[in-house]
Amino acid sequence: MDTFQFDLAQILTISFTLFAVIDILGSLPILISLKKKMGEISAVQATVVSGSLMLLFFFIGESVLNFMGLDVHSFAIAGSIVIFILGLEMVLGIELFRGEQDARSGNIVPIAFPLIAGSGTLTTIMSLKAEYHANNILIAILINLLFVFITLRSINLLERVFGPSGISMLRKFFGVILLAISVKIFKSNILL
Repeated sequence: MDTFQFDLAQILTISFTLFAVIDILGSLPILISLKKKMGEISAVQATVVSGSLMLLFFFIGESVLNFMGLDVHSFAIAGSIVIFILGLEMVLGIELFRGEQDARSGNIVPIAFPLIAGSGTLTTIMSLKAEYHANNILIAILINLLFVFITLRSINLLERVFGPSGISMLRKFFGVILLAISVKIFKSNILL
């Protein structure tokens, strides 16, 4: 990595992209259901584990790709397709990537992985590395982890504030944003 390049526009774009992919607000129905079954969700544990997975994939993901003979641009194109499917899932109200939720698994599975740091999030992080400066991606990851922590700590309040229709509207809105972002990532990497 070269010198630090702080770019507010990049940080905002990356933060919004990760926010849409992580979709912590869209996951509120699942989180509320898990909270009722588990009793309580540990915001600290779920945030630390999901953040560790994101950072681990950020730092060694490219090495793993190189070991398998893949480049970041090819992974970014594949990632853009996954992001596109995630966007469709959110807009159309279907679930392709989420398996059954086992409440006995606790805060690590399914909350930290795959709900927060799932395949879509990890794929997006690798896709973003092909497009944006690494330091700006790391800042955006930390911003999103802070938002995840605050959201997990505020589940009861958010349940009352948004209600079922509000949560559904947020999910569809961020789905459309994801569709547009996936097209942009695909376009910029297909020509390389």
